[in-house]
Amino acid sequence: QIVKAAEPAFAAVVGTKLYGKKISKAKWLSLIPVIGGVCLASLKELDFAVSALIAACTANVFAAFKANENAKVMAAPGLKDRLGSVGNQFALTTILAFLMSIPVVVLKGEPWSGFVQLWKTNPVVRFNVLASGLWFYGYNELATMTIKKTSAVTQSVANTAKRVIVIVGVAIVMGESLNPLKLAGCAIGIGGVFLYSVIDQLLAKK
Repeated sequence: QIVKAAEPAFAAVVGTKLYGKKISKAKWLSLIPVIGGVCLASLKELDFAVSALIAACTANVFAAFKANENAKVMAAPGLKDRLGSVGNQFALTTILAFLMSIPVVVLKGEPWSGFVQLWKTNPVVRFNVLASGLWFYGYNELATMTIKKTSAVTQSVANTAKRVIVIVGVAIVMGESLNPLKLAGCAIGIGGVFLYSVIDQLLAKK
């Protein structure tokens, strides 16, 4: 969670260095409380592993490229008209991602027989696979719509805020107590997201 909280910074660096996007200095600075808040909220659950660090950083890089490429496609003359809508674009992206994942699964030699047997015999697995797939698809399509309305960095900031909401939501559902450090981290993270969304307007009025 802590490494993934840095996703907005990755998106900002990739966007400015490779895609020519402009981000104000104030917005760069407002990323600090967003990332720091999630770090504080996750601190008690810190379990460091180099492999997890590398995987999370790699995921951040891919997420940054995905967001910026989506934004680029949605602004490309002619192409955006042929795609028709954000929903169509996301559906096409998902289909391509699925097809590209098949060779990886085959190369890793993942056993399908065990999953197929579990699918046939366990209704809970069937429900959870379908439900999580639908929810995840809807969440990512909404994220793509957010990119169209705002920017890749703003979408990453919202995605980071989601981690704070997940921490609080899970604690409420599971009946867990939130210690002061976690509450402070959540408050700072959410406050940072709000600051990021309004900082340029606030400075423009001065």
